[in-house]
This record gives sequence, C-alpha cells and structure tokens, in this order.
Amino acid sequence: MPSRPTPLTLVPIDPEDDVPLHRQLYDGFRDAILTGRLPPGGRIPSSRLLARELGLSRNTVALAFAQLHAEGYIEGQLRSGTYVSRTVPDALLRAQWRPADRATASSGRAGLSARGRALAGTGLHSEEPAPKPPRAFRPGLPALDAFPRRLWTRLANRRWRGGHDLPLAYSDPAGFRPLREAIAGHVAAARGAHCTAEQVLVVSGSQQALDLAARVLLDPGDAVWLEEPGYLGARAALLGAAARIVPVPLDREGLSVTEGERDAPSARMVCVTPSHQYPTGVTMSAGRRLSLLQWAARADAWILEDDYDSDFRYASRPLACLQGMDAGGRVVYIGTFSKTLFPALRLGYLIVPLHVADAFRAARAVCDRHSPTIDQAVLADFIGEGHFGRHVRRMRTLYEERQVALVEAGRAVEGLIEIRPAEAGLHLVGWLPPGVSDRRAAAALKQEGIEALALSPHYIGSTEREALLLGYAAFDRRAIRRGVEKMGAVLRRL
Repeated sequence: MPSRPTPLTLVPIDPEDDVPLHRQLYDGFRDAILTGRLPPGGRIPSSRLLARELGLSRNTVALAFAQLHAEGYIEGQLRSGTYVSRTVPDALLRAQWRPADRATASSGRAGLSARGRALAGTGLHSEEPAPKPPRAFRPGLPALDAFPRRLWTRLANRRWRGGHDLPLAYSDPAGFRPLREAIAGHVAAARGAHCTAEQVLVVSGSQQALDLAARVLLDPGDAVWLEEPGYLGARAALLGAAARIVPVPLDREGLSVTEGERDAPSARMVCVTPSHQYPTGVTMSAGRRLSLLQWAARADAWILEDDYDSDFRYASRPLACLQGMDAGGRVVYIGTFSKTLFPALRLGYLIVPLHVADAFRAARAVCDRHSPTIDQAVLADFIGEGHFGRHVRRMRTLYEERQVALVEAGRAVEGLIEIRPAEAGLHLVGWLPPGVSDRRAAAALKQEGIEALALSPHYIGSTEREALLLGYAAFDRRAIRRGVEKMGAVLRRL
C-alpha cells in the first residue's frame, strides 16, 4: 500500500527570514527526517504540489530537492514519486564517530599487532612540541634564533622563480640528485666518509633513517646490540621491526664490544652513536672502533652509525666516522640537518653500501615516495654555495660559548647537580646526588617551566646513578643563568 504524503506543516517557510527560501525548505525537510517526523520510506509531495501550497516557485522547490537527493535524504522511484531514504546518511556518520569502548577496541583481531603495541609503548608520540620561545633546558634544539632566515628565504624565492627548472613533479625516491652530491662532498670533507651520490638517500630526518634501516636489514627476532643507555628513537625503530634488543653497557671508550659478544655473539646489527654517544656524551675510542668493525666482519653483522651532531666538536676536529674506516661494506651511516639547521626542515640522509642501495631506494618509495623536492633544492643551494659550512662554523663557536656558560652557572648549585663539560654536542649531563629520582626532578622542574629530560628512561635495565639531560645550544647566557637558578631552587625542595 503506498505511503501517505508528507503533511506540508512539517516544513514551515518564512518569507521574511534572511535565509534563502530554498535553504529553508531544505532545512525543514532535513530536520523532519532526522527527528523522525518524516519516517524512512515516507512519500514526499510532488514539487508542483509543494510549490503551489507553500507559495514558492518550482525552481526553488527543485533546488531544495536536488540538494536533499544529492546528500541521500530523499530518493526517487520511477513512476511512483519521491520518498524519504530508507538509510539516512547522518545515522551512518554518527555510527562512525561514536567512541569505541576501550576494552572492545583493544581485544580480538581489531586490536593492535604485537609490533603496534610495542611502538605505542615507546612514548615518542607523547613528546610535546617545543614552546615559542623554547624553555631551558630542552635537549636536541639548535640555536633557532641564529639561523640565517633571510638568506634561506632568498634562496627559496630564487628557486620558486626558476620557471621550468622548478622541480614540481615526482622525484627520485633517493632524493634530489644535486643535494645527494652535496651531501657526499660534505661528509667526505668533514667526516672522512667514502661514498658517492649513488649511496646517499635523502630521508625525512634521522628517525625515518633508523626505521628504514631496521626494516630493510632486519627480520623479526634478529638480535641487535643497543647502547645502554641509548637513544629512545633507535629503540623504537628496532621494536617496530620486531627485533630482539640486547642492551650493551658503555665504558669510557664507548660501547663494550666484549660485553656485546658475550651476550649476543651472532647479533645481526649494532646501533651506535660513536662520535658523541647519546645520551651520555662518551666518544668511542679509535681502538674500540676497530674492535667493533672486526666483530661485525666476524659476525657478518651490520653497523648502524647515527652521527646526529658530530659537526659540533669543540676539543678537536670532528673524528673520522666508522663509515670511512669500513672496508667491508657493513656500515650504514645516518646524518641529519635537524641539529645543524632546524628540526622543522625534516631532512636527513642515509649513506648505504652500494650493493643494498637499490633495496633502500625501493623501501623509501614505499614509505612516502620522497621528501619535499623544493626543500631539498634549497638545501642543495645552501650547501653548494658555502653557506652551510659557514653556518656550522659560527654555530660551533656559539655553542661552545653557551656550554661554558652552563658549566659556569652550574657551579652555583654544586651539591644539587653536577654539570660536567663535554668535548662535543648540544647538551650536557647533570648528575644528581645519590637517592634523588631524575623522573621526579624532571616532573618538578617542568611545573616551574624548566624542561630537562630524565636519563633513566634511556636505560632498558636499571641505572647506577640518575641524571638530567640539559640542552644549552638554543639558549643565550641570560636564559641559561636564570634557568640554572630556578633549577637550583626546585632541586633544593626535593
């Protein structure tokens, strides 16, 4: 039996209203449908009848009906008329937006994979963006106030004015060729690396480099040596690859190869930061580097060398990287521009042995095709025209001065925290007295506007002594002095 037509009183029209008449008619029908006053399957009067009864033109009614039909609220049936849709789109949308029950969402096949749970537990996603301006003593930040913004803007504008030469199409997953050539030249001169542009892959920062290397070179369950304490980003990448992490302790010469061989002699990979160990700041000795390379040859293992801030060494010239000492093609080298330029640039690089370059290129294409080519082109100009080298030299001088300022300010709080100088890097370790929790100290400092990371989360096992990581590169002398004074007041209360 055909349904009864809709009463016209359900769609009131006010000719004096500022809302257009077709919109009033659309809103009236939609509201009646959503509130159930027009049930699913209910018949809608013809546009001719509606126009006559409501005193509207048929064009006005047709415009409202077209919108309702396009959005799925009404449907037409051949030789029968127009009806309210059986399935209202808003009901489907509400079903999608309804918060899922935590217990239900985390169980069964709809839950996370084992690797997904491991990644979710790393805590990297919870890191808060740096405030503007950044607060002392947030580690990992360069001197953003000293970056040559006008020069960078001029280079970027010149690229955008390049006309047909502007690289706007899809690019090589390995990266913009002139930038790869510039990177190869820089690491050869500054770090003693041996490579060609064919071995360089441009990536979105060192974290993507770690993730790519882990996924390309490791199988689930492979044992990997990781410095203890070590970089949380490296740990997260290894967990994402379902590797079996073997924490290897440090001594004054860096990662202990002897301890690593004892615990996992046939490990597939070792992740190291030999030039400036993160987070302790230890520099791996030449003898220990040779021992590590010899072990990798015996074990047929990979060495993943993260050279995140080696450009900033103050006691001597930057040390030669492991990649430059490697004769067996076992070292994968990671560099980043986040520390030398600015983190938001999101550009870093991998240098890989030639025989695995194609595999890395393919993995890079699967990941996100390639990094933004315009930014790569601007960076290639910045390096190729000598601006990068000059900037690094200026920052090296500035950061050395700021490290001295932090050490000097730290003397006023002796007994509360011990701040020792380092030969390289952008942060120092502030050792706390025995029995003082670095997690508790970091939380108390954060409440007072001071950002200092706790050392203990960087351990997989337990730590003998707790400490705070104090970044200094992004802060001038005044900010450093005030930060230390406030830190001392907080630590006294603890």
